[in-house]
Amino acid sequence: MNYFRLTCVAAAALVLVACGGSDDPARGSLIDPPATLATLTAAQIDASTSSAGLQALTGKAKCDVKVVALNYATVGAKSGENTNASGVMLVPGGSCTTAAPLLAYAKGTDMQKPRTLANPQDSETFLLAAMYAAQGYAVVATDYLGFAKSTYSYHPYLHADSEATSVIDSMRAARNAASTVGASLSGKVMFTGYSQGGHSSMAAQRAAERDHASEFNVVAGAHLAGPYNLSGSLRIPDAIAGVQFFVPYLVTSWQKVYGNVYTDVKQVFKAPYSGYIENLLPNPTMNYTTLLTSGTLPAGTPNQARDALFQSDFITGSQTSTTHPLYLTAKKNDLLGWSPKARVLLCGGAGDPTVPPAVHQAVMKADFDSRGLTNVSSVDVDAAIQATFGPGGKAPTDPTSAAFATYYGSYHGTYEPPFCHAQARAVFDTVK
Repeated sequence: MNYFRLTCVAAAALVLVACGGSDDPARGSLIDPPATLATLTAAQIDASTSSAGLQALTGKAKCDVKVVALNYATVGAKSGENTNASGVMLVPGGSCTTAAPLLAYAKGTDMQKPRTLANPQDSETFLLAAMYAAQGYAVVATDYLGFAKSTYSYHPYLHADSEATSVIDSMRAARNAASTVGASLSGKVMFTGYSQGGHSSMAAQRAAERDHASEFNVVAGAHLAGPYNLSGSLRIPDAIAGVQFFVPYLVTSWQKVYGNVYTDVKQVFKAPYSGYIENLLPNPTMNYTTLLTSGTLPAGTPNQARDALFQSDFITGSQTSTTHPLYLTAKKNDLLGWSPKARVLLCGGAGDPTVPPAVHQAVMKADFDSRGLTNVSSVDVDAAIQATFGPGGKAPTDPTSAAFATYYGSYHGTYEPPFCHAQARAVFDTVK
């Protein structure tokens, strides 16, 4: 703790803006010098978006994009303990010379502990480069606590407060790195994220507006396919697609943060999973596919996977009781009840089997509407997804067909993100 604080204070004597946080000078300070990994030229980006069929959504690149690795100081989930996180900064260059708005991005649920977005070959990083940085936005994207270079002992999954600090401190790190990597920042900031990242980006916008209004000029947030209504999601009778990944990740993470979700892991999980589930995710070697093919997590339909993994009493309690510890913890991490000052976009696809908009996006929009907010819009990209990826331009309806499995298996992770990012950029372009 003292090392970062003293280093930051000493640096601040020389460079007044060196330590971006007004509350704690350590937060957002750079642990390593920012490292330029590659520069993607506009021509290279165009070739890739054209071959991937993305260019109709991204548009042609206006800028080259420098890919920069960051490692920065932040705080943990329990008591603000000092730790670190890594991430990537995407810097527009080439013919783009005007000051850029800073866009903070939060990634979706990640199973792979070593993965970093500071990788020019990463598909999520490339989408950010093509959609935003190549259009003149400076982008910073955190790897989160517990991933890549972070020494934090676990990832506090869907824990709103630590998601917010990871994102906010990544913005401070980007500001601290800007002069070194040739970035000129305009002072305007925006937030976006997808899936888990939609929850993270909304939590970060809420915290920035509430706690750091004098530090960040927040002009917009676009929160994409995020699980904003976590307590409500526990109440639905049928399991979501991916239940065997997301729910144990959430339960074990919240147990580490709060310590009161369960008293014995066997109360929650059936054998053999109870023997190793607490330290399984994120995983140092396995991904979504190999976790299933190895039998480490159960396969089958969502309900079959849920019932193989969880004790029925625990699931029933979380579905029905208002005093169940998982339900009470979920309430703490819901994002209902706040009123954004800047413009907000909610985006999702009605066919999403993983983060159903009827449970999250529609409830979030109704919550905003209940307070008379006029700065929030909501968009459904399902029609575009069906037209582009559905057989004959329609969603398949036979649940026993291979087309059905492919379509819904790819919907949340592959089909939906580019359409929502295009909607987000359309909003950001009006305020940048």
